[in-house]
Amino acid sequence: MAGTEQTMKYHDYYADLGLKRDATQDEVKLAYRKLARKYHPDLSKEPDAEAKFKEIGEAYEVLKDPEKRAAYDQLGEDVRAGQEFRPPPDWDTGFEHRGGYSKEEGAAFSDFFETLFGRDRVYRPGASEKISIRGENHHAKILIDVKDAYKGDTRTISLSMPVLDEGGHVVLRERKLNLKIPKGVGKGQHIRLAGQGGPGIGDAPAGDLFLEIDFSPHSLYRVEGKDVFLELPVAPWEAALGAKFNVPSPKGTLSLTVPAGSKQGQRLRLKGQGIPGKTPGDFYCILRLTLPSADNDEAREVYRYMQEKLRFNPRAGLGV
Repeated sequence: MAGTEQTMKYHDYYADLGLKRDATQDEVKLAYRKLARKYHPDLSKEPDAEAKFKEIGEAYEVLKDPEKRAAYDQLGEDVRAGQEFRPPPDWDTGFEHRGGYSKEEGAAFSDFFETLFGRDRVYRPGASEKISIRGENHHAKILIDVKDAYKGDTRTISLSMPVLDEGGHVVLRERKLNLKIPKGVGKGQHIRLAGQGGPGIGDAPAGDLFLEIDFSPHSLYRVEGKDVFLELPVAPWEAALGAKFNVPSPKGTLSLTVPAGSKQGQRLRLKGQGIPGKTPGDFYCILRLTLPSADNDEAREVYRYMQEKLRFNPRAGLGV
């Protein structure tokens, strides 16, 4: 190590990475990856991206290495970034050198770094070792038909992603993907498309795309978990006397028995006829009593007959 007697401006490497001094090595790595992605000159639109990228690269070079970090920590924490600073004698006891690099390669680093740590080989932009950062995972929500969850399907989906054009404006870029919808998929589940997320930096792979499933509104069915519900119109005599008839479902026609004496809003369950799975859901028919219209003489006569014979007062329980 050279020049420990000269005065220089202090660099707060923890502040450069937005870390506390007790940060773990994993936290150091995560902070660097996040900032490197943000300020990488090939990706960033920030006006000071190149300078920031070099700054965080220098901080990471020190803090990622336990020996360098331990030596740096011995300088203390009372000095502020930018203050004039002179390292105390023997501050770097126990520091291990790992070879040198040329002056041209080292020119991107500060006097503070070179004075403290000499001309070590570094991991930084411009050096022969390129940074490699896996691409970010992307997320999107898609709508499928409830029938797709019963049988599975393969379809082409379109996704729009906001990107910056050459003028720095946000525009939507559309891309199409082939998607296999697995049988039994439910609302809120995610389908993972490996390698379809953000691009990696350097030789690193792209991130993954996670598609969150929801169901398109349907004129007949609604879904709760793996259970499917149908609002089923029934005539008053079907509810009173009982009936048996066919009802539609996303998997096809089902046979339903309405017990005699059924009530408005009553749920009739067809076990295991909901969305498939290790434990399949159920299919529920919710009864909705539907009255025929009294739009002709014959119909009105039937209603008058019911009025006379049944002596039914629907408001009897109201006490009026």
